[in-house]
Amino acid sequence: MSRRKLIAGNWKMNGSLAANQALVQDLLAGIGQPACDVAVCPPGAYLGQVQALLAGSQAIALGAQNVSQHENGAFTGDISATMLQDFGVRYVIVGHSERRQHQAETDVHVAIKVKRALSAGITPIVCVGETLREHDEGMTEFIVRRQLSAVIHLNGDDVGRIVVAYEPVWAIGTGKTATPAQAQAVHAVLRAQLKAATSQADDMRILYGGSMNAGNAAELLAQPDIDGGLIGGAALKAADFLKIVAAAR
Repeated sequence: MSRRKLIAGNWKMNGSLAANQALVQDLLAGIGQPACDVAVCPPGAYLGQVQALLAGSQAIALGAQNVSQHENGAFTGDISATMLQDFGVRYVIVGHSERRQHQAETDVHVAIKVKRALSAGITPIVCVGETLREHDEGMTEFIVRRQLSAVIHLNGDDVGRIVVAYEPVWAIGTGKTATPAQAQAVHAVLRAQLKAATSQADDMRILYGGSMNAGNAAELLAQPDIDGGLIGGAALKAADFLKIVAAAR
């Protein structure tokens, strides 16, 4: 089964008008015609700027880092899926471990956000992953299946339209990375869970999101169930990000 890979850059809370312009210009200058799908996810404050910088480019899609679970109303600070739609957003990261940890997002919140994104025609990149303690206690499979189960339950047949990202929390921003075999084993578990839920599972993309970089991308992306990467730190350096994109074939 040949799935077109996806490399998505999560800029997290980084950037400025000047830095964003330089980064996007460098990406556009070096990306050519990639063999994979590519997206960048800037902070919400910069969606308009990055949309304008990407205007006319077929090589890089615009993504967002979060979406509200509400459609509109008195939710100060939230950004709705229809607002993201106004900016031409194609992808949105949902349930990132940092939001689960710092903003107390639950599996239910994540499932509802997925539903909101899908209703606006935006592809959610749904993050699942275990902490170091959960990893050490042998609970990885239980945790990721529980997190994905809520999304499947609420979204039914529409779950075939999502992208899943496995991000072991212990490997985010730490420099630690799951070995290709470790990552593949969890991706296979997620694929099996999706197969039980939808006939589209073989076509769905499961990304790896734990400190993928220019040095380890090719080996990780060679695994049969790793269909791309959700890139953190390396996404802020054009040369590194472009090397990862080049490795995704």
